[in-house]
Amino acid sequence: MAHRAQLERVKEYERKQLLERVDREGAIVGVDIPDTVAFYAYEEGAEPEPVDLREFVFEVKKRDSLPEELQEEADATKKRLRRERIQRRQRIEEADITKEEGEALVAEIIGIERALNALEGLGSPTNLEAEMQRKDTADKRRWRSFLNEALGKDSGGRGRGR
Repeated sequence: MAHRAQLERVKEYERKQLLERVDREGAIVGVDIPDTVAFYAYEEGAEPEPVDLREFVFEVKKRDSLPEELQEEADATKKRLRRERIQRRQRIEEADITKEEGEALVAEIIGIERALNALEGLGSPTNLEAEMQRKDTADKRRWRSFLNEALGKDSGGRGRGR
């Protein structure tokens, strides 16, 4: 039985694959915010504190503006989520874990990252869709300006030297 337990431990190449999944650009695409996340108390003997993460994120996101108290709670939650993400990643990097534990940690980290992503825009009036539209419009203007210069047209649209 002890031999079987040794076989279940994550191998170094598997550990690297797990970390690559965590670090992959776009890893959170299509991932749901976890229903709950356990915030670990870092005092010896303390039990993890489960938090209804999805409910909290949706409650905060549906508001147009946040009262100061809720903004402070959101900021504290983001800080705790970042710490939890780091702790879980370090566990994958350094701890003697099984492949199953590693897979669970990856899922937790990606879920935490998804929640952080959802909470990052809080308190700022930036609308992602509007921001994308502004960037697109600015790109088109720069492109037209470049083409006008390259084709020798002045701002009136008439060609030079004709």
